[in-house]
Amino acid sequence: MKKNTHPDYKMVQVTCVSCGNEFQTGSTLSEIRVDTCSNCHPFYTGKQRFAQADGRVNRFMKKYNIKEEE
Repeated sequence: MKKNTHPDYKMVQVTCVSCGNEFQTGSTLSEIRVDTCSNCHPFYTGKQRFAQADGRVNRFMKKYNIKEEE
């Protein structure tokens, strides 16, 4: 490798703004702040809600009060 062409890669502290969790990772930045981390993100905590549970056809049928024929 050529000298003085690559930025300094070092271990830095990552801070979550939402929950205050801190962990270390490698980066060329001196400090990293994130909005959400794996500690507070709903996908990782298991508290995720599914907003779109019904399909398009089901929502249409419900909206216009159409009974499905079997």
